[in-house]
Amino acid sequence: MTELSSARFINIGERTNVTGSAAFKKLILAGDYAKAVEVARQQVENGAQIVDVNMDEGLLDAVEAMTTFLKLIAAEPDISRVPVMIDSSKWEVIEAGLKCVSGKPIVNSISMKEGEAPFLEQARKCMAYGAAAVVMAFDETGQADSKARKVEICKRAYDLLTGIGFPAEDIIFDPNIFAVATGIEEHDRYALDFIEAVAELRELCPHAHFSGGLSNLSFSFR
Repeated sequence: MTELSSARFINIGERTNVTGSAAFKKLILAGDYAKAVEVARQQVENGAQIVDVNMDEGLLDAVEAMTTFLKLIAAEPDISRVPVMIDSSKWEVIEAGLKCVSGKPIVNSISMKEGEAPFLEQARKCMAYGAAAVVMAFDETGQADSKARKVEICKRAYDLLTGIGFPAEDIIFDPNIFAVATGIEEHDRYALDFIEAVAELRELCPHAHFSGGLSNLSFSFR
């Protein structure tokens, strides 16, 4: 990341995500892309420095929806001035999105869930498209749910990525923030585990960035 690299805190707008916004999902399912584009515009006007786009909905052709929407917002100078985060659990959707964006996109996300070989294959494709990548703290045995596991998985991923020439400044780790105050004692450290893991990883993984879903903390209060 270049223009954002000097910023201390980056706001990611997630209203253009069908899995997180019922209103946006309704617009996309109705094919009302004009109003959907306005959602992205409002995100940028309200201070979003990155716009996250997710079309993972069973009733949608996610590839078509992603490419249609990305092309539309690319034609809007007041939206396209900020990076797009192409967010999907399906690599084919991410790659379709990468093919139709300009500037420097961000892939959300890649992980070692399926092992090192698929992880590095996707990382190489990110490099080929000039994209940064969110790297989840997730390996073959599951999500990192302790400080030690967060550090272990992210450091392993960092070494693998930099080993193939992936720019460290294009790595955005998501070490997982889980809900607190669930009534389960071992969950009480979840927030501290995230903070302490990031502090340690900043030393172990020079130039990498970090992302976290802060709203995850409050799930148990809803």
